[in-house]
Amino acid sequence: MVNAVRQVKMDSTQFRRQKMAKKIDEQVKLAIALRDGQTCVIKRLRNVTDKATGLVSQMEVSKRINQWWWTEGNRILLQLKYGTRVLLLNGKDKNTIEIGSGDELIKVLELVKTSVNNGELDAAIEAASVKVRERFKK
Repeated sequence: MVNAVRQVKMDSTQFRRQKMAKKIDEQVKLAIALRDGQTCVIKRLRNVTDKATGLVSQMEVSKRINQWWWTEGNRILLQLKYGTRVLLLNGKDKNTIEIGSGDELIKVLELVKTSVNNGELDAAIEAASVKVRERFKK
């Protein structure tokens, strides 16, 4: 037997990493679906209240995903986003990753996810998080 204290609240940095990794996973699924010529549908649960009876039920709805990349000529440009804010990758002024092909896009997204989980983008995510929180204070 041991003494243990259950962690009730997650560290904010770890929470942001998980949130960012989840969004990158969605982008990977979207990129794979577009490469294969399919549509990407990600579902989420939504609580719906019946106005007549007042009962709350859960309904599965599809979630709209905006791609973080676009094409210019024969190259793909990728911007990482936290919420609606674009991350500054070098901390100053660079915010876009240039990629050669669609297969490289998936590899780069997986590499970025590893970087996020290792904490290499914590400063950029924190800066974007502060700007997102400022919008809610108005």
